[in-house]
This record gives sequence, C-alpha cells and structure tokens, in this order.
Amino acid sequence: MDVNPQTDPPARSVPLQGAATLAQETGEGAQDAEKQESLFGFSWFLVKLLLAVLIIRSLVIAPFSIPSDSMLPQLWQGDYLIASKWPYGYSRYSLPFNAPLIPGRIFESAPQRGDIVIFKHPVDEVDYVKRVIGVPGDTVGMINGQVVLNGALIPQERLADFAIPLSAITDCGSGKWRDAGATGQTECLVERSRETLPSGRQSQVINMTDIPQDTMAPITVPEGRVFVMGDNRDQSADSRFAAEARLGVGLVPMVNLVGRAEFIVWSTDGSAQWIKPWTWFSAARWDRIGKTL
Repeated sequence: MDVNPQTDPPARSVPLQGAATLAQETGEGAQDAEKQESLFGFSWFLVKLLLAVLIIRSLVIAPFSIPSDSMLPQLWQGDYLIASKWPYGYSRYSLPFNAPLIPGRIFESAPQRGDIVIFKHPVDEVDYVKRVIGVPGDTVGMINGQVVLNGALIPQERLADFAIPLSAITDCGSGKWRDAGATGQTECLVERSRETLPSGRQSQVINMTDIPQDTMAPITVPEGRVFVMGDNRDQSADSRFAAEARLGVGLVPMVNLVGRAEFIVWSTDGSAQWIKPWTWFSAARWDRIGKTL
C-alpha cells in the first residue's frame, strides 16, 4: 500500500505593509505620549516658577519705583529700588493685589526712626515711600522747618547746596538753575542740610521754599501708628497733612507697612524710549545703581 506522507500546511505570514503600518502607529503613539509628558512637565515648571515668584514677592523682597521728588536728595524720581518684606511683619498689604488672606498683621515688628518705609496709603492704598520720624509714644512738631521730637529740636547742619541735573523728570520747584560749566549740563540747586536723630542716624533733607507746614504744633503718635515725612519737606504729602488721596497720609497705621527700602537697582532720567533700545543705556544714571539706603 502506498502511503502518502502528511505535510503541515504552510504558515501564514503577516504582510510587510501591515507590519510597517503597525510599527508606524506604535511610534506615533510614543511620540504623542512624549509630547504630552513634555507639555505637562513644562506647565508644571511654570506653575512652580510662578509660586516661587509669588512667595519671594510676598515674603522676601519686592521692587518699587519712585514717581516723585518727595524723597530728594536720597531718592530721585526715576529710581527703582528693592525693599525687604520681613522687617515689619506681614499683612494683606504684603500680598499681591492686597489679597485679604492675612488677618491683621503677623510677626509684627515696629520700624525704627530713620527707616525709609514703603506703605499703602490709608485712603486709596497706593504705594508711598517716606522716612519714619516718630514712633508710638513720640511727640512730633515743627518750628521753621526743623523737626521737634519729644520736645527737642532735631539738629540740622547746613551742607553745600544739593545739585540735581536737569532731565525730563526733574522738578526744580523754587530752586535755582545753573550751568555746571565743564560738563555743559544744567543743574538745579537747592538748600541741603544733614539731620541727626537721637539714635545718631543721619539723613539729608532739602528746603525749596517756605510752606505753612514748616511750623506745626506737636502731636502724639498713638499706638499702632507712625509719623512719616519726606526728605524734600516742601514737596511731600506726608503725616503733617490729613490722610487724603494725593494730599496727605496722616499718621500711618503699621498694618499698612509693606517693607523697608534697601538699595537702588536701576535709575533713569526719563529720556529713554522703548522703540529706541540704545536710549535705555544713555538714560541710565549709572552712579546711582547699587546705592544702599
């Protein structure tokens, strides 16, 4: 009997085109997953960066600009400074947009006479910068432009006139203009004195003219408030004036304190234009950058 040998049926092979398509789909899926992972990673990085900036801005340091001449000769209009946020504690005014997340003030510490402080105006909550003259319990008055602190005149020593170069943002008031000679630059000259507080801290003040507030009856600074003044006494809406938007700040509540001015990081004379990048450098007051306060 003839026996026919049995053979296995031929194996079916996957078409090459189908295998290529499967590999392509697998590769595209992996690429999509990598893109999604990268996008998620970048988004999470941005969130962490934003949180870090908010924490630093709220609790450590913050930038501020000087929009007026009220703190001449120490601070000039066009200065940009860094303020430390921790010296006086924290309140809602320490947070972006004055977010009401902190009740009252925490980790509170009183400022010292002579500190340059940034605070929120008691009425319109605009940022102001002034020097602390009186703390709770002090009596503060004025006689002919000289501060009377706790019944004693704060000593003033006459110095050479203060000269500020003419610029787009210079307000000379009643000062005198002069040609600086060799430099060819016009300057404004105003009377300048050195004031020494009882602690020994010194600051320079200028006198542009006589105003009624150069003489003021003594007032007592109550608990939780500070008496502040500008170093440019004749162009400063400070504690000598009742709290009113753009006209005075009254006795400033400590809860409104934002920080203490530390140093200048940039200064410009106001002549820079965004569309002309080279003016960003020509307008810089290089000798003021890095100045400590």
